[in-house]
Amino acid sequence: MTSSKNNTLFRLPSDRILIWTLRFCALIAGTIALLIVSFLIIEAIPVIRHMGIARFFTDADWHPTEGLFNLLPMLWGTLFAMAGSVLVATPLGILSAMFCHYYAPPIVAKGYRQLIQLLAGIPSVVYGFWGLVVLVPLIGRIRPPGPSLVAGVVILTIMILPTIALTADAAFANVPQQYLRGAAALGLSRWGIIKGVVFPSAKSGLFTGVLLETGRAIGETMAILMVCGNVVQTPKSLFEPIRTLTANIALEMSYALGDHRSALFVSGLVLMAFIVALVAAAESMSRKGIYE
Repeated sequence: MTSSKNNTLFRLPSDRILIWTLRFCALIAGTIALLIVSFLIIEAIPVIRHMGIARFFTDADWHPTEGLFNLLPMLWGTLFAMAGSVLVATPLGILSAMFCHYYAPPIVAKGYRQLIQLLAGIPSVVYGFWGLVVLVPLIGRIRPPGPSLVAGVVILTIMILPTIALTADAAFANVPQQYLRGAAALGLSRWGIIKGVVFPSAKSGLFTGVLLETGRAIGETMAILMVCGNVVQTPKSLFEPIRTLTANIALEMSYALGDHRSALFVSGLVLMAFIVALVAAAESMSRKGIYE
């Protein structure tokens, strides 16, 4: 009887309109993604046909005017900046959300959420400008030259911190109250409840936050361009300047021609491959029930 009633409900005109509207929106979103990928591939094909894929990882350096297109140093720069910021921001964001939700007085928690929301709304160029005039000179006093990988990691950490903090706060808020009351009735301490009940229940939401912050860290351009020095090299320390793939595209696309322009689209394909790999890993973990 229940199944029959549900089927009847979904035959109503309003439900049909909603279903087809959702299908249309999903189709539009998927089409846009396919068009973007297709455009990147079409623009990258000329240089791939001319040079092949291997040279993008084996050439001596990145000097387009000399026919050298090594993306590997910028690939490492992107990975190091992303990994460093995610490793720092993730525990900070989760622990700050935990403090806000379970330890802070209500007035402090409210002020904290407003502050994090304000941080989330600041444009990336403002972060970059602050990093350029404050953070880079400070690092330069500790160890020259100042523009460096560590500057990029610090800026990216500040930028992605609101993403994981707000996502963690929402995940904690969605933990069923009966779980918490039941754990408290069993005599568990506050930390025992958080560790044994809250974290397992909020694991899916926390993992989503990590994915979102990782995607933003990979794709950030302006702030990284302003504080990292834009030197094409594989960094041997945190204080050496780097150039990321996104910064390379932003710097050179305006005057690139021929193979140089196509090579920048190959950079875009590499970034897209990062995101696809990230989504695929998340989907695989979801199907295996790792974070459910």
